[in-house]
Amino acid sequence: MSLITSPESILDITVAAMQSTEDQRLKSLIVSLTKHLHQFVLENQLTELEFERALQFIVGIGQATGANTNEVVLAADILGVSSLVSTINNLDLDGGSYAALLGPFWRKNAPLCAWGENISRTDLGGQAMEVRGRIMDEFKRPVAGAIVDVWHSSPVGFYENQDEHQEDMNLRGRFQTNADGEFFFTSIRPAGYPVPTNGPCGELLRAQKRHPNRPAHIHFMISKPGYKVLITQVFDSTDQNLESDPVFGVSKQLVGEYLTDAATGICKLNHSFLLQAGEMVFPAPPIP
Repeated sequence: MSLITSPESILDITVAAMQSTEDQRLKSLIVSLTKHLHQFVLENQLTELEFERALQFIVGIGQATGANTNEVVLAADILGVSSLVSTINNLDLDGGSYAALLGPFWRKNAPLCAWGENISRTDLGGQAMEVRGRIMDEFKRPVAGAIVDVWHSSPVGFYENQDEHQEDMNLRGRFQTNADGEFFFTSIRPAGYPVPTNGPCGELLRAQKRHPNRPAHIHFMISKPGYKVLITQVFDSTDQNLESDPVFGVSKQLVGEYLTDAATGICKLNHSFLLQAGEMVFPAPPIP
């Protein structure tokens, strides 16, 4: 009979109960997770009060997730797990651009826009901005007809779904590359912003004495059949929070030059991206 004889004996009994799992990948993942969880509890001699608090945190991130927020994604972000998974699965081994976190604010079906169109559809003030770029494959050949899906925050750090003063889909758009793989759009310069702090994740950040402020950036999702979807961000090199991003999303390759033209006062960003051959698979949108 397999009965519990000590705290350490529980793991073997638990793992044995999982052996009939038919999906071998699921079996491998859950067994590994269970082993690490048991090791964590034994190593730290987790108290019942600490265990109860941990369960409250997990329940809390679920309860704080709704139509316009995703606290579960945020929890994975501030623990560095989202960045770790992204880096493991998108290493720059084949000449492609570095990937970055999807983040909690991407929405499907942003408006299809014309060349040079302004995605700032609500008057929010701020510095005018021009963004140009080129999409190429691993061999530095232009990729025509790629869709460049862009979204970013306002000059005060709000995405449109967070701000009742912005019209629907403001500061979002999709652009198609021309024969030379180029795209061009206009907007306003984004500001950095705090990750949501009114839920369990904010409580954890405060307990760790970490600030919640992400450095300013523009999100890009680039796709075309025959290529792996590239999800990335380009950060403002002048932002003071580059080295303390609360979601650990900044790598050197993702820092762009946001340059102000002395003659016009317009902020200009020029950034190129390389796509890797592969299957075009889109992520599930964190919000509708």
